[in-house]
Amino acid sequence: MVIRFWIATLQLSELCVSSLVHLLYGFYIFSTAVAGDVSQALNDYLFKSNVNIGAVKEEERKGSTSADDLPPIVLVHGIFGFGKGRLGSLSYFAGAEKKDERVLVPDLGSLTSVYDRWVLERQMLMAEEGKLIMVRNIARFCGHSQLGRIYEQGHYPQWDEDHHIHFVGHSAGAQVVRVLQQMLADKTFKGYDNTSENWVLSITSLSGAFNGTTRTYLDGMEPDDGWTMKPICLLQLCRLGVIVYDWLDISLLKAYYNFGFDHFNMSWKKMGIRGLVDCLLGNTGPFASGDWILPDLTIQGSLRLNSHLHTFPNTYYFSYATKRTRTIMGITVPSSVLRIHPLLFIRVLQMSQWRHPPDASPPYKGYRDEDWWDNDGALNTISMTHPRLPVEHPSQLVVKDSDCQTLQPGFWYYRIVEGDHILFIVNRERAGMQFDLIYDSIFERCRKHVFRKTPPILPNHAH
Repeated sequence: MVIRFWIATLQLSELCVSSLVHLLYGFYIFSTAVAGDVSQALNDYLFKSNVNIGAVKEEERKGSTSADDLPPIVLVHGIFGFGKGRLGSLSYFAGAEKKDERVLVPDLGSLTSVYDRWVLERQMLMAEEGKLIMVRNIARFCGHSQLGRIYEQGHYPQWDEDHHIHFVGHSAGAQVVRVLQQMLADKTFKGYDNTSENWVLSITSLSGAFNGTTRTYLDGMEPDDGWTMKPICLLQLCRLGVIVYDWLDISLLKAYYNFGFDHFNMSWKKMGIRGLVDCLLGNTGPFASGDWILPDLTIQGSLRLNSHLHTFPNTYYFSYATKRTRTIMGITVPSSVLRIHPLLFIRVLQMSQWRHPPDASPPYKGYRDEDWWDNDGALNTISMTHPRLPVEHPSQLVVKDSDCQTLQPGFWYYRIVEGDHILFIVNRERAGMQFDLIYDSIFERCRKHVFRKTPPILPNHAH
């Protein structure tokens, strides 16, 4: 009895500390974005530029003519992430989008499920008159009244097999892109029979969630089924906060940051007090139906997704798998203290010591705890290299980028990089020179080493 009491006390203490750290970090990100926008507004007001804006725009238009001929590089954010236009001028990819002439950063909702994200992503890229009916039909099929946001004009409406796209996905964003490509191959979009997997030229994963993560169980998902939540856990606190945030429906806040659940109509204007109580009790809403991102990030959820996803022969694949652990005398421990973000240190330690409960069914045949100990604080390194479950896809370890100047399509090339899960996003100063090395290699690969026809002429490189 005493041992159980102390275990419960430790678990409660860990929950309080984790909740406080996550809350403080969220407040830090939000306040940083607000402070940056206020500072920029004051600067624009006090020091108005005398530059001929019309002339600048004309020069930009001329300089972008050749850039318009390049395939866009689309950066896809992960869980709790945001696209361009959210959180003011703050960049999820820490300004990496400025490294290339033509980069798109869509906002896909920070907690929506993988399937909701690919529907929204395709709509944002291709939306044009006539395609909105298709999107609404898919939304109804998924059990929604419609998607929360409808885009009359997409960022790249000419997207097809001759006008393909490079995708770069961070964390869950990498899996979203794989699902999108599979749906294009399966011609899922009714009324559009010309879609194919060849619309996607390359997929680059940065700490991608291909095979799930044991962190979901530490945060509160049940290891037995990977679907339901424990009654008291970090995810339950997150669930309550998200429901209240969406129910209050403060337009200024939601324009600044949105969890992506508008299509569930959780606003007080539509569901009232009774609807709020139903949501909080888990009777309705995205958390009741499992239509949010966490079930897709469990090992079991990833198995369900991967069973339908393929690696295609005409697409190039590359992934960067991060880790912040090392093995000392047969024991896996964090590789650093100061170089791991405070948000992730406890989870790096816990994931490196993870033991699947003996009374719970293993997530797949042949599962071993030690295979999943190396991690970056959010995902296990084994999950990030390439799709492995339920069938391992062809892959090759790359020690340095120069080893793969000649890439072969239909093959996953991957590198192991020392870093935690958020080293290459939000704050570029943390990664230092490594930030530039990673993103420069990604964009260079997309522009110079990955193509199906004659290599395109890059801006400022024409003869």
